[in-house]
Amino acid sequence: MLDQPLVLLDVETTGAHPAYDRITEVGLVEVDRGRVLGEWSTLLNPGVSIPPAIQSLTGITNDMVALAPSFDEVARELYRRLEGRLLVAHNARFDYGFLRNEFQRVGLRYTSRVLCTVKLSRKLYPHEARHNLDALMTRHGIACEQRHRALGDARALWHLASHWQREFEPDVIAAAVNRLVKAPTVPAGLPEGALDDIPEGSGVYLFYGDNDVVLYVGKSVNLRARVMSHFSSDHRDGRDMKIVQQVRRVDWIETASELGALIEEARLVKQLAPVHNRRLRRTNELCAWHWRAQAPDAPPQLVSARDLDPSQFADLHGLFRSRRAALEELRALATEHGLCLILLGLEKGRGPCFAHQIRRCRGACVGKESPAVHGLRLGQALARLRMRPWPFAGRVGIRESGSAADPLIVLDRWCYLGTVRSETDLQELSERSPQPVFDLDTYRILTRFFSSARPRCAVVPLPA
Repeated sequence: MLDQPLVLLDVETTGAHPAYDRITEVGLVEVDRGRVLGEWSTLLNPGVSIPPAIQSLTGITNDMVALAPSFDEVARELYRRLEGRLLVAHNARFDYGFLRNEFQRVGLRYTSRVLCTVKLSRKLYPHEARHNLDALMTRHGIACEQRHRALGDARALWHLASHWQREFEPDVIAAAVNRLVKAPTVPAGLPEGALDDIPEGSGVYLFYGDNDVVLYVGKSVNLRARVMSHFSSDHRDGRDMKIVQQVRRVDWIETASELGALIEEARLVKQLAPVHNRRLRRTNELCAWHWRAQAPDAPPQLVSARDLDPSQFADLHGLFRSRRAALEELRALATEHGLCLILLGLEKGRGPCFAHQIRRCRGACVGKESPAVHGLRLGQALARLRMRPWPFAGRVGIRESGSAADPLIVLDRWCYLGTVRSETDLQELSERSPQPVFDLDTYRILTRFFSSARPRCAVVPLPA
C-alpha cells in the first residue's frame, strides 16, 4: 500500500450533503514510497453559515473562516497535490464526494482511485465490530492532537496506515487494497469519461440506448456506487448484461435524500416506460372498494383510479391493479368471514346466495342475519384493507434530514406535487396549483416513510 504515491486526506464541512453543503477545511499528508513528502492544510470560506452543531463538533466557527480563501482560490493548488495519487480517506465516499462537487463548481473535473480506510479495516479485522476512526485509534494506540480537524485526522490516517503496514505481510495488505480500489468494467458503448462525474449522493440514474431510448431507471443513496455495480463483471445478472451491451449514455438527477430518490424513480418509470423496468410501471386499471360504515346496508362499490379522491381515503379499501384482482379479494373475504355474495353485490337474484347453499354464508340473504349485523361484520373484514387517511391538515413539505438547507418535498393527500428550494419556488408551485394525482407507488413509499421512526425528519405545514 505504501509503495505507491498516496494522499491521505480529510475534509471538514458545513453538513452531510456534498451537493448542497460546502467544505470548511482541507488537510492532507502526501506520501511516496512509504515516506512523508509534505503536509498541507487550509481553512476555507464556504460562503454559507456553519450550523452551530458543526461548529461545536469541529471547533471551526464562522469567524474563523470569514477571512479564509474560497475553494476557487485554492482549487488548482489542491488539484496539483491530489493529481496522480491514490486518495486515502476514512469513509472516503464522504470526502471524495465533497471534493468532486467543489471541483465541479469551479469548472475542474476531478477523478481518482479511492481507498476507504473503513473498508480496509473491515477487510483486515473482520472479527471487529467497530471501525470508526475513534475506535481504530483506541484499538491501535494512535494519538490525535486535533481530532475533527482536517490535518489532525489526516495525520491519524497516516499513523494508522503505517501501523497496518507493520502488522500485516505486504501481500495481505496489497490483496485487500487491490480488491477495494479495483476499477469497474466500463461498457464499450459509452464514450470515454462518461462515468467520471457521477456523484456519490442520493438520486436517480438513467441508462439510454441507441436513439436515446430509455433502457433503465434506478435509484440509490450512492449514485456512483450503484451505477458502477451494474457494470461489475463479477456479478452481472441477465438484465445487467443486456444493459452493458445496449447502453450509450448515462444521466442522473441528484436528490437531497432517499425519499426524494424513491419518489423521483417512481415518477420517471411511469413517465418514460424504460425497456428493462418492470416494477413501478403505470397501471390504468387501478381501483379500490368504496364502502361507508355509515351506510352498512349498501354493498361496496368498485371505483377506478380516475375517481379516487385522496380526501375520502377513510372510506376506501384496498388498492388493486385490476378489476379482477379486486373482485377476487372481495370473494376471498366473503369466504373467510361468511359474508353474503348477494349483499356484497357479487351475485344477483333473490333467495339464498350460492355461498349459503354450501354453508359459507350466515344467511343474510334469507333473513337469518340482519343487514345491520352483516354490515358490521363486513366492516370488520374490510378493516385490514382500509386506506390510511392523510395524517396532516393539508399540504406539507418534507425535509428528510431536518436541515433547512435541504430542498422541500411538497406533498398533499399522499400525492407528490414537486420539490422546491426557495420561497420563490414554493410560490410558483402554488400558483400553478397542480391537482394531486394519486399514484399507488408514491402512496406506498410515503406510508412506509411515515410509519418508520425518523427523528431528524422535518415536516413543514404549508398554506393551501
